Amino acid sequence: MSPESEVEVDHTGEAALPGTLPEALRAELVEFRRDLHMHPELGNQEFRTTAAIKARLEKAGLQPRVLAIGTGLICDIGEWDGEQPMLALRADIDALPIPDTKSECPYRSTVPDRAHACGHDVHTAVVLGAGLVLAELHKRGQLPRPVRLIFQPAEEVLPGGAADVIECGVLEGVGRILAVHCDPKVDAGKIGLRQGAITSACDRLEIALDGPGGHTARPHLTTDLVTAAARVVTDVPALVARRTDARSGLAVTWGRIESGHAPNVIPQHAELSGTVRCLDLDAWRQAPDLVVAAIDEVANLHRAKSEINYVRGVPPVVNDPAATELLRAAMTARLGADSVEGTEQSLGGEDFSWYLEHVPGAMARLGVRTPGDRIGRDLHQGDFDVDESAITVGVELFTAAALLDGAV
Repeated sequence: MSPESEVEVDHTGEAALPGTLPEALRAELVEFRRDLHMHPELGNQEFRTTAAIKARLEKAGLQPRVLAIGTGLICDIGEWDGEQPMLALRADIDALPIPDTKSECPYRSTVPDRAHACGHDVHTAVVLGAGLVLAELHKRGQLPRPVRLIFQPAEEVLPGGAADVIECGVLEGVGRILAVHCDPKVDAGKIGLRQGAITSACDRLEIALDGPGGHTARPHLTTDLVTAAARVVTDVPALVARRTDARSGLAVTWGRIESGHAPNVIPQHAELSGTVRCLDLDAWRQAPDLVVAAIDEVANLHRAKSEINYVRGVPPVVNDPAATELLRAAMTARLGADSVEGTEQSLGGEDFSWYLEHVPGAMARLGVRTPGDRIGRDLHQGDFDVDESAITVGVELFTAAALLDGAV
């Protein structure tokens, strides 16, 4: 890092925080992100990704440690003295099992049916870049407290790799944790912030219904499973909605229903699957009992035997007020107050929430839309891409937050 980057002057003429990203590192991080984008790996299979991150951190003189689960790693900048809590910066490193459809993109995925369509390659480049800048500041004695980088596998695998990472002890000594998530609805150069819940809980629901089938001419002698399944589909969401506070946003939505093979035969088996989403943390904790009871009630009414597999996903990401304010102050210090905007609570799930069950923290929406672009590339779509200037924004957000941590 060049000495000129030690102290910069912001647009107000005041001395800015140290740690501005040098131009050479900006270009390197873009290339690093593009390499990850070309070689996406699914959850718990991120061996190449882990090796690439490890190699770059070691080149900087750091000592990253691969997690015992086989992929992912952590790296400390500065030593934890057992008293002063560390600030953790988290990135997720896995990709999605969908094809990359960006036909003319020079860095499109080279792996069939695999794509970084949720921006995890950007998150990884951001935390890596922040780590490299903070390591240099630590050498100069300018880092106020130790920082832990967490590169987490399997965010896209329900209930998320965060739980496994936490079991590896990565939160020992951590007092606060921060993260970003790409948002294609926010312009590059800006972040979206929200105190409290910023994402929603998301669970998976799988149901099997069984009963004696028969001829459609004699439904009274059978368990009419198609009708029973149809009533589960329509009645269960309504029952759940009437048994919870409407402000909790608890919603059951179906994605699959299968039963039968012939128009004149009442089947003996039906299957349904869907999701349970919830805006409120307390309601999410009550959701399994409520949903299972409603399914049993409807199934019993139609004399169907039900087998329910309620798969816990993730709770909402609930941003701590102090951590949210730290991100706001950091972004304002780097790019001014206009670079921060409010954001709505998303109905998507994010396993960063598991960390927040243990330590306070916050997630920011990192703007990745080129200003003026209204094409509307959304997350989890094969043509998703970003304005790569967002990498620099994320790095400077995290470096400023590390320098301000404890002062806000």
